[in-house]
Amino acid sequence: MAWRTRFAPAPTGYLHLGHVVNAIHVWGIARAFGGKVLLRIEDHDRTRCRVEYEEALLDDLDWLGFEPDIGRTDSFREARHGHPHPHPQRQSDNEDRYAAALAALSARGLTYVCTCTRRDIERHAPHAAGEEPRYPGTCRGARHAEAESLARRVHIADGVEPFDDRRLGHMQQSPAAQCGDLLVRDRHGQWTYQFAVVVDDMAHDIDVVIRGEDLLASTGRQLRLAALLGRERPLHWWHHALLVHPDGRKLSKANHDTSIRERRAAGAHAAALLGEAAFLSGLLPAARDLSIDELPALFR
Repeated sequence: MAWRTRFAPAPTGYLHLGHVVNAIHVWGIARAFGGKVLLRIEDHDRTRCRVEYEEALLDDLDWLGFEPDIGRTDSFREARHGHPHPHPQRQSDNEDRYAAALAALSARGLTYVCTCTRRDIERHAPHAAGEEPRYPGTCRGARHAEAESLARRVHIADGVEPFDDRRLGHMQQSPAAQCGDLLVRDRHGQWTYQFAVVVDDMAHDIDVVIRGEDLLASTGRQLRLAALLGRERPLHWWHHALLVHPDGRKLSKANHDTSIRERRAAGAHAAALLGEAAFLSGLLPAARDLSIDELPALFR
């Protein structure tokens, strides 16, 4: 099958080696199996996303040689700088898409107004350190007026969501037990990651999701949301291992790990950086220069 996948960074900081590992998997797997790569900018979080980060990540992708099949980097620059049309793959340009999806769920009685704060949930849903709190359904039967809060949740019924991961094998998750009813729009009117990514993957005809293991727990709930929204085509999954520090922490923007931008400024070469990322992720036995054209051979 000719897989259609996506690379979907959030412009909340500069790209780092962990992003390069994901891009290597996305482009390598797509090219190995005759698929296409769509570039999406996931800037649904207006409080953390910055235009300068988006411009930097586009520059980094060009420098590294990752050329999308759908959503070329210049198209995002044009849509940002005076182009008359919004970009179909930038989340902040597609408010109507998410509003329509929420309206469809609401028309079936699947959503409700939620006035709970994060502190409320922490207090009423005890959980161990590092564990995800499960929303206890506090507002489900409260029948709050729509004007009381912009926040909306989708009722998640009991049941198991099975799926096959191309790397990890057969798995199953119970979203109701993991997280409870899902927040799809927060009290500031912002769409949540879980909701926006499901809506976008349907709108963009994505049929395989290639991402890090840190998002594995999101799979079952995203499958459930997709089913509620009427998705019929099956989704395929490939969760790859993460790059970590020696102490086990994953590389992240929050921890100020060395960015691609900084590596470039220090004189790094794209081929050497690709080889380093591939080696650290276990795709090469030793670090060496690696070209974009060599990526498919890593996965065949």
